[in-house]
Amino acid sequence: MAAAKSGQHPLLLYIAAGLFASFILINRLNKYLARKRFMKENGCRPCPYHVNKDPVLGLDVLKSNLANSKNARMLGCTVDRFDNHFGKPVRTFHSRMMTMPVIVTCEPENVKTLLSLKFKDYSFGARKKAFDPLLGSGIFNADGDRWANSRHMLRPNFAREQVADIGAIERHLKLMMKHIPKDGSTIDLQDLFFKLTIDTSTEFLFNHSTHSLRMMDQGAEDNEDVIFAKNFTFAQADILTKLRLGFLNRLRNNTKGDEAIRICHEYVDKFVDDAIAWREARDAEKAAGGAKNEERYVFIHELAKQTNDKKRIREELMNVLLAGRDTTASLLSNMFFEISKRPEIYAKLREEIAQFQGRAPNYEELRNLKYLKYCINESLRLHPVVPGNSRFAVRDTVLPLGGGPDGQSPMLVPEGTLVSYIPYKMHRRKDYYGQDADEYRPERWETLRPGWEYLPFNGGPRICLGQQYALTEASYVTARLVQQFAKMESRDVDGIWRESLTLTVCSLNGTKVSLTPA
Repeated sequence: MAAAKSGQHPLLLYIAAGLFASFILINRLNKYLARKRFMKENGCRPCPYHVNKDPVLGLDVLKSNLANSKNARMLGCTVDRFDNHFGKPVRTFHSRMMTMPVIVTCEPENVKTLLSLKFKDYSFGARKKAFDPLLGSGIFNADGDRWANSRHMLRPNFAREQVADIGAIERHLKLMMKHIPKDGSTIDLQDLFFKLTIDTSTEFLFNHSTHSLRMMDQGAEDNEDVIFAKNFTFAQADILTKLRLGFLNRLRNNTKGDEAIRICHEYVDKFVDDAIAWREARDAEKAAGGAKNEERYVFIHELAKQTNDKKRIREELMNVLLAGRDTTASLLSNMFFEISKRPEIYAKLREEIAQFQGRAPNYEELRNLKYLKYCINESLRLHPVVPGNSRFAVRDTVLPLGGGPDGQSPMLVPEGTLVSYIPYKMHRRKDYYGQDADEYRPERWETLRPGWEYLPFNGGPRICLGQQYALTEASYVTARLVQQFAKMESRDVDGIWRESLTLTVCSLNGTKVSLTPA
């Protein structure tokens, strides 16, 4: 009797396993049929262009990307894939990042759909894991309600009266000018620009500047402000390494990256503690009926008024600091790399800015400098400071272009697919910008009125909150620099721009120039 009962157990297991397998099979069949209907309803056709030779894990592309990163060729290789890999130019192709399918596109209509029309069909996906250790759930690394709440919290801090306050920029700019040789010897402006923008950004955010320009005179390498700036740069570069390695990153011993993040967090936490203490003292004073008039605007104090969550404040500050420093410094570095090779452009800038007769222009006057605006636009076109970005499909969705042999039909984006869009390539398309699209020519902006084919500050609901702050700082620094120096000459050895790619992109060889005082 016992033997009979024991013989029933394997049969029950077989039945259970069969039911489970049937469930999986039926579920997959239903999903397949639903996806077929979805494709038919939306007129989707498959994209025939697949860059991988290894269709399972895409190890060939991973190996190529790592090699290109080491040789400063990631952006150039990406452009080459669009233009030459398939024997003809294509605008959208398939790739694979280990187990994740990837669609890569430089079609403006696809970018518009991705960032605006079907905004809710996408999230950040695995990218969030790479950004989390440094940035947490701040505005640039949050989805859904958390992102909406962050944007609502930060938007007032970029109002016109804050953006138009250029006094702090002038103070730090004067320090920068002291480090520019007046005897025609070579200086790397890129190094100075990155020091300038972290000094201005930290003062704007923390009410305390890193004063890295001042530390150049003192040679204080062990100063905590200098240590923070160096580790912040390293931690950002390490994020890109994590993204490229994907799940293989967990096999890496990354003690240096972890230590850099710890140093950054401890540095910012001190200012957060001070801001919370300021708020508590302010609230106590109000409760006692002795509140004074509001003091001058301080970004971190405004955040402390809205929340006492110290981690939340730190995360938002780290996110805004990343954008405030790197985008502006990269823009200035890339722009002067190009202008220094074209004395006629520098002369036209001098001519436009001569109207101020050496005095500092105000916010409204900066906005009316057309040729300066053309120079900045052209730099953001040729060398967009965020040259590539991506979104992760959270449901089956559609891109309007990329399907069929001619790429003009809609294409399916299955749930779980990463869609990568490449402004660096899109900004160089000759059908939008002319046969000289690879050249720096500000005059093209006299007639250009681009749409989604020009994407210097992202687009849609997540368009950059701080773009006016960045453009104001870049415009002001350019105007004041051009006022002070009659000529600028390139001292670049290679003669061509080469990429230094982290989360933003600047010149690998810096911006080496000589300047002749006016």
